Amino acid sequence: MKKKVVSVLLSVAMVATMLAGCGAKAEAPAADAAAPAATEEKAEEPAAEEEAAAPAGDNVINLYAFTDEIPNMVQKFLELHPDFGYEVKPTIIATTDGAYQPALDQALAAGEVDMYAAEAAFILKYSQGDAAQYAAPYKDLGIDVDAKVKEADIAQYTVDIGTNPDGDLVGLGYQATGGAFIYRRSIAKDVFGTDDPAVIKEKIGGGSGSWDTFWKAADELKAKGYGIVSGDGDIWHAVENSSDKGWIVDGKLNIDPKREAFMDISMKLKENDYYNDTQDWQDAWFADMKGEGPKGIFGFFGPAWLINYTLAPNCGGEAVGEGTYGDWAICESPIGFFWGGTWVLGAAASDKKEAVGQIIEWITLDSSDTGLQYFWANGTMEEGKVGTKDSVGSGTVMAKSNGEVEFLSGQNMFDVFVPANQYANGKNLTQYDETINQYWRDAVRQYTGGTMSKEDAIAAFKQNVADNLDVIVE
Repeated sequence: MKKKVVSVLLSVAMVATMLAGCGAKAEAPAADAAAPAATEEKAEEPAAEEEAAAPAGDNVINLYAFTDEIPNMVQKFLELHPDFGYEVKPTIIATTDGAYQPALDQALAAGEVDMYAAEAAFILKYSQGDAAQYAAPYKDLGIDVDAKVKEADIAQYTVDIGTNPDGDLVGLGYQATGGAFIYRRSIAKDVFGTDDPAVIKEKIGGGSGSWDTFWKAADELKAKGYGIVSGDGDIWHAVENSSDKGWIVDGKLNIDPKREAFMDISMKLKENDYYNDTQDWQDAWFADMKGEGPKGIFGFFGPAWLINYTLAPNCGGEAVGEGTYGDWAICESPIGFFWGGTWVLGAAASDKKEAVGQIIEWITLDSSDTGLQYFWANGTMEEGKVGTKDSVGSGTVMAKSNGEVEFLSGQNMFDVFVPANQYANGKNLTQYDETINQYWRDAVRQYTGGTMSKEDAIAAFKQNVADNLDVIVE
């Protein structure tokens, strides 16, 4: 049998990944979108003179993705399964300027896709929304869903998000993006006398479901000249994905009380000078990761990818003692939340469902030591090399993996992220989140900036939604 390889055809320029050297600034995602998926290897630009691959045939699986992350995983799968019998042709289109979804939609409608990826910002469109009809239930791909999900101990929020209106699982991720509080050890010692995660968890009200204790910690930090977070966006992502309901309920705009309360949270941060008033993904936000802002910042809310692909590249060093590298730890957040992630789906129109199912099961549900999840959690995608360790969808895998990270001064991050993944709520997303979040954050900034009253800011937000989306606004 001839050797099967991943085709190098890239129909559109690849997205630049966030995995830069420590100290290099990560690229910002679209305004208030879910952050881009972390990538194990930096994407290479396709050569301009590259020949197009041969047309798809009976042994070609067409994969659509927005980074080279999943194509690289498929390459690993093919290396481990040399008798698989299929080539995989990836089409990689960056989400920049909204290019990915229209191209994917057109290809799905034409029946030209066998397998595809969707990130948190728009997964609901493909699993439960306007494009849900294109996704094949995992059971139709030959996957024993109930048994595999239980065996792998998959984080429930990822299952909820990837389940279609008929109750069938159509998508799962390989990462799990449950969030924690990521804090500076040196500041913890200065203010609280210890950097012990168990103690700091109590100091910020970790697991309490309330912000009350968090504000007490903010006062203690302020007294010593520190801010508790960099900007209000650090708390927004926790608030957004811990709300009880999403932006759309029964076709109507819904402002969940927890999300509306973010206006007061943001104002409290500003009026009490608890932060450096930065915006996420801007230079000042990155500067706070290096400890170079107007005042030292205690922490950030986020999942493992924020540590690996944002904090680490922007910490100002590459080893303990350089910049803030190694001066970090994590503990449980006051509220459970998730931020970001990528889901993998198979196409209902594909005539290669069983083959696609083998790849998807290996990526999302295989909890053995030779499944993608184990390689991803332990940073062993490349043989003989320990790379970036990441939180994965399988609790079973993380329980048997080594989550000790030098950036966290040797702390085992899985001790925190396994329960964090279980606390996250996956029932508050809508297919319009990316756009509505931007309108909401803009309205909150108008309010905290003093240019609008709370009532006027909410009214402007509603008007934006009414003018631009097919959503009933009352």
